[in-house]
Amino acid sequence: MSHIKRIISLLFFIAMAAAAANAGSAHRKDGATRLAIALSGSLQSPAFSPDGKKILFTRFTRGYNRGSSDLFIYTLATGKLHKLVSNGSSNVNLPGSAWSKTGLITFSSDAGRHDEIYTIAASGKNPKPVRRTNRRALQSYEPSFSPNGNQLVFETHAIDNENGAITIFSLSDKTYTRLTGTGSYKQPNWSPAGNLILYQARTGSRWSIWTMTSKGRQRQRITPKSQSATDAVFTPDGKSIIYSAKAPGVHIANIFKIPLNGSHPIRITSYRGYDGAPSISPDKKQIIFESTHNYPENTHGTNLWVIKNP
Repeated sequence: MSHIKRIISLLFFIAMAAAAANAGSAHRKDGATRLAIALSGSLQSPAFSPDGKKILFTRFTRGYNRGSSDLFIYTLATGKLHKLVSNGSSNVNLPGSAWSKTGLITFSSDAGRHDEIYTIAASGKNPKPVRRTNRRALQSYEPSFSPNGNQLVFETHAIDNENGAITIFSLSDKTYTRLTGTGSYKQPNWSPAGNLILYQARTGSRWSIWTMTSKGRQRQRITPKSQSATDAVFTPDGKSIIYSAKAPGVHIANIFKIPLNGSHPIRITSYRGYDGAPSISPDKKQIIFESTHNYPENTHGTNLWVIKNP
């Protein structure tokens, strides 16, 4: 066998081994199954449509949180993929209530001067910034809809400052309501009844999940101090919270569920890699999340996986 043929044979063997490994990795011991989405890059932040038939997600082109990012809609039953927003900018949705019952999707984009809040029809028509949130000295991102679709909640920061405030913007009367002071607050999401908002707060090196009323009152820590918890959403009945956490016995981060009263958390995924950014289907049967084998910053990116809600 010639030298060139040996190289070709070796490359073929490597390719076949990689394909076999990828095929075998479509299922995990904890019952999670990878969604067969034919896209390169890092697939992140899945969010169910109101009818549970589709998911919205962000695709970063160069790896986890790296490069420009696009928004896609994936139909679960057919595997159909629809590119929603792709303009060379960073376009990012939040898991949870990023998709209103009226068919609008909200996301943040740096297509203008800085990160701002946008809405777009799920059909892909009429992407537009929420003009009154376009404040010259402030940037805004990670928005989610109230259940009636009339309000957005998001985090607002001064330019190039990581500390910000959770803020509500009314789409009807164009007014702001600031719910927190300035601090390490992130990823607000509405409860199904609209009376509560959960958010992520940092104390020292650890993050935790808190709730407050839609007026910014009665703040309550939900996750235990033994965990560093992120990426939270309410269950459709509003009785529990699904989130990602690094906890005792968890190698990097896995998906957990905890009752709203903050009692004992239940571990949903059991994986030695990273599981994060969960979203739960409207019928409460499935949880979709992003996952990779190591700390995501040290990999080429995440894929989207689905597991049954216990």
